Amino acid sequence: MSDQINPDCKVRFEPHNIETIVKKGTNLLWAAMKAGVHINVSCGGEGICGLCKVKINDGEVESIRTEKVSDKEYTQGVRLACQSYILSDLTVTVPIESHLLKAIQTPEKPGLPGISAAWRFNPPVIKFYLELSPATMSDNASDLFRLMHGLQKSYNIENLPVDFQVIQKLPGALREKDWKATVTILLDSDKSTDNENNSWKIINVEAGDTRDKLYAAAIDIGTTTICAQLLDLTHGRIVSEKIIFNKQISYGLDVITRIAYSQKPGGLKILQELVVASINEAIDSLLKNSNIERKDISHIMTAGNTTMQHILLGLDTKYIRLSPYTPVANDLPLVKANSLGIQAADHVHVFNFRPISSYVGGDIVSGVTAAGIHQQKKLTFYMDIGTNGEIVIGNSDWMISTSCSAGPAFEGGGIKHGMVAMSGAIQSVSIDPLTLEPTIRTINDSKPRGICGSGLINTIAELLTNKVIEQNGKFHSHLNSKRIREKEDGVEYVLAWAKETQIDKDIVITELDIDNLIRAKAAMYAGCRTLSRNMGINSLDFEQVILSGNFGSSLDIEQAITIGLLPDIPRDRFQFIGNGSLSGARLAAFSSDLLNDSLRISRMMTNVELSDNNDFMNEYVAALFLPHTDEKQFPSVTEKLKNNIARDKK
Repeated sequence: MSDQINPDCKVRFEPHNIETIVKKGTNLLWAAMKAGVHINVSCGGEGICGLCKVKINDGEVESIRTEKVSDKEYTQGVRLACQSYILSDLTVTVPIESHLLKAIQTPEKPGLPGISAAWRFNPPVIKFYLELSPATMSDNASDLFRLMHGLQKSYNIENLPVDFQVIQKLPGALREKDWKATVTILLDSDKSTDNENNSWKIINVEAGDTRDKLYAAAIDIGTTTICAQLLDLTHGRIVSEKIIFNKQISYGLDVITRIAYSQKPGGLKILQELVVASINEAIDSLLKNSNIERKDISHIMTAGNTTMQHILLGLDTKYIRLSPYTPVANDLPLVKANSLGIQAADHVHVFNFRPISSYVGGDIVSGVTAAGIHQQKKLTFYMDIGTNGEIVIGNSDWMISTSCSAGPAFEGGGIKHGMVAMSGAIQSVSIDPLTLEPTIRTINDSKPRGICGSGLINTIAELLTNKVIEQNGKFHSHLNSKRIREKEDGVEYVLAWAKETQIDKDIVITELDIDNLIRAKAAMYAGCRTLSRNMGINSLDFEQVILSGNFGSSLDIEQAITIGLLPDIPRDRFQFIGNGSLSGARLAAFSSDLLNDSLRISRMMTNVELSDNNDFMNEYVAALFLPHTDEKQFPSVTEKLKNNIARDKK
């Protein structure tokens, strides 16, 4: 009966040439996500940002009018995808400015986009097709001369350096398809100066026309997870994506323990092989899911913290954690992927985003690039919430950064039932103030099998506001609830009973879990306070706060403020861009302009070291409380907690 009320509608997305079947009344943005067509949206689908404009070519939709679509656009069929509902079969055009950006997420559920605004689609890897005249007795110039002359004649490209392996492949490649061949050139970021010709080089030659087979891999090398996307550089789209655990995790949950292990005999080699194995597994999955051949990947963009970058490249990490905290190098040259053990064609290079310091890595430079902070005058507070929490304050004129070791709690590490944000992870919790019974929501609405970082924040905020725990993170002893019990590891709260879960065990949150999160949030907030005070800035001065990390769009800003992770400022100043590190890697693969911007950003950013900073230690100790020992810093939370107490007394 429901199918008769809501019949199937076929929706075709152009220029992607992708079709999907959905029910009548389905939201158009959701239909695009279902089809794997990525449309910009930074407001969570509220119709506020105006980024998700599409053009309705054929068919009917019911749309809510907003000021983001002008009268002229509306008459031309332009609509906001998030505010449109499908009434019939549709053909929809997604403009290039609406579909090239997309942020990382879990592999099952699309996330929100990066917000970098001004950029053009011009990948740092390009293919050129040539039809050359065959060699003859009267014209027996060398194969390389013919190739270079063809580039000059057809594309006005000349004097490019050539990798020696291209010369080795040249005779066979040119003759295999009767002197028809495709040349791949790469922007050599080591030498790049305003995109002059001498910053590009020829890295590959293939027989025939292979221009439609040009792909790149964008990879965020996190301490806890490896997030990867396969990118189509011909059409500017994401083909597939994958998130897996970093196999190094068995040798330590944070960068400090990894550095310590790398100093043991053979330790660095083991860790390097493990991260390469993780990257290879992620790429294998990307290729399998998309039916793309490995040889068609022509570039790899990687972003990671300084330690992860060093380990990938096999560089000594010893002095990263020893005063005065120096990395081996900030300027990291392009390196052949297969020289690192990455399974890729022999012409593929790996680009590593330039790190700032020992503890502010290329992942932050990548994230700031994705966020477009360098394009704006707004005073911006950027926070990457993860195992190694980093903070940037600034705008297009200046930037200052720092890092605080938050530990793995935000990514599910060190938590009894913690997990990364994947299907089945508890991502939000609501607790009934009278019965203390929880209502949980999981990613993909699957049966629960653990709790991710956003779920942990949400749970602790609910426990606090409902007075299940005290502000020091300890459970109230007088409460009478079957959910609260004392076990051998201490007091815990049951979020889900074993029969309700995928793991056939009770999923709980313990006092130790709460303590781990309090320490993590204290480090992040103390870093914010210390950096702000160094610049003479008050948190109220922030015109926008951009949050990055592997939480997905489920991070509840209100709850994060409640526990004291984020400053207590107007909520409309907050934006979330998902995995900024991966977003930046993807955007730099789509735009050599943004790749060059990332190099400029890294050189303009000043770093403040917190390891021996007394102000930071004082701020950290003060923040080991929910939300903080100084109530004046969190007026709205203090008021909310006082109102709850007053309500109970009534």
